[in-house]
Amino acid sequence: MAGPSTQEHLKTQQKCIAIFALVCCFAVLVALFFSSVDIWGDSEDGITEENCSRNCRIVLVENIPEDYDYSKTSVPLSAGFHTLLDLAKYSIEVVSPVWNLNSRDMETSSGSAKQGQLLFQRLTGLNSRGVKLKIASSLTNSEELKTLVAHGAETTVVNMTAFTEGGLNSSFWIVDRKHIYIGSGSMDWRSFAKRKELGVVVYNCSCLALDLHRVFSFYWQLHQRDYIPTIWSRRVSALYKRHEPLELQINETEATTYVSTSPELFCSKDRTKDIDAIYQVIQNAKTFIFISVTDYLPLVNRKLRGSTVTRYWTPIDEVIREAVVLRGVKVRMLITYRKKTHPLTFNFVSSLKSLCLKLHNCSLDVRFFSQKQKKGDIEYPLNNNKYMVTDNALYIGNHNWVGSDFAINAGVGLVIMMQNNLNNKGRTILGQVRAAFDRDWRSRFAKNQQGITNLISKYREGHSKTKEKENDSKYLI
Repeated sequence: MAGPSTQEHLKTQQKCIAIFALVCCFAVLVALFFSSVDIWGDSEDGITEENCSRNCRIVLVENIPEDYDYSKTSVPLSAGFHTLLDLAKYSIEVVSPVWNLNSRDMETSSGSAKQGQLLFQRLTGLNSRGVKLKIASSLTNSEELKTLVAHGAETTVVNMTAFTEGGLNSSFWIVDRKHIYIGSGSMDWRSFAKRKELGVVVYNCSCLALDLHRVFSFYWQLHQRDYIPTIWSRRVSALYKRHEPLELQINETEATTYVSTSPELFCSKDRTKDIDAIYQVIQNAKTFIFISVTDYLPLVNRKLRGSTVTRYWTPIDEVIREAVVLRGVKVRMLITYRKKTHPLTFNFVSSLKSLCLKLHNCSLDVRFFSQKQKKGDIEYPLNNNKYMVTDNALYIGNHNWVGSDFAINAGVGLVIMMQNNLNNKGRTILGQVRAAFDRDWRSRFAKNQQGITNLISKYREGHSKTKEKENDSKYLI
């Protein structure tokens, strides 16, 4: 039987063990807290909300295919990227859904991939200049990314399939946490040759660049994950949002701005969803809303008990109807028509246009951007733009206006709201984007729905035959 001294010794040991366990638990909690606040987040190079730059310059960049009879008034997209490369001193962070700059495919006509190849060569040379290149992508077996890694780049894979069974549509650059690019153009040679693209480059705007960098950091932290952590670094939280935007000067004009993202699962603390950003821009429009997108389809596909169910997706479609009918806002929509255009697009367009039948002060018009393909040509999306401009705001995003894109695909949007209207005749970025829209709207490529009726009929006939063949094949042995 143990004596009193032995029992006292055992009690002391138990107390020590209990205290040690509590200390360990406390240490783990402290480590988790600090990791969620600071350590997990990437360094922000000493840039804060207090010392960042708010006096910014913005430039509209476009790619206009060579066979378009347009006057070249905007900066070429390729020139915008080369300027960013010239300015880079420390770092470039890139997110792109595609890496196909250095194409040697048979589809590449002589010289058409030259700009993409030149851009790729410059990216491979960044390490020799002491500029760090970091790339976030959903691609797992890209030869171009392997080449860039061999030249000193760092890459991370965002496994969208594991998160939402979607894809990565995001396309943006951040240079030295100071300059940015957002737009429809990606790291694909077609974005500099075959496709009509539109985006913006913003210079000397570290407040905005810091916020976009936090989106990049969010992607970067998803490396080798198949779930969204419950605890995040504060350095992926949004600095600005739709109710508290960044106040700044853009080309010497007062403005407010913020970055939005999608899907909702990818919206970190305080980050505005893309769809909410679009809703705000449409809601705040007073006189006009001009929309240019590749696809418009207010439908969303959902997985339900192992099968795919299609549902009507209301957010954008309803707010457009409200703006037209209840507020008398003039709406124009320029949608790309191509062989892949979903047949129901025309049904939704007809439904929208019918709103103004026998209504005064109601204006909604839709045109389809289409170019007759030469025989044997490989089809490319002619108008890959994804933007909206109103009398007081601009939205540039990465998504087509399709419900499923916003629901499951990763993308980024930029909202710019001007404090002054367009009375300065196009000198603001809003005026420049509106001029680009008006040019496309009045071009020979923009046709009303009646003008492409034959094309639609042919497409629907082909679509029906394809469906019949698919159905017949189900019963073949």
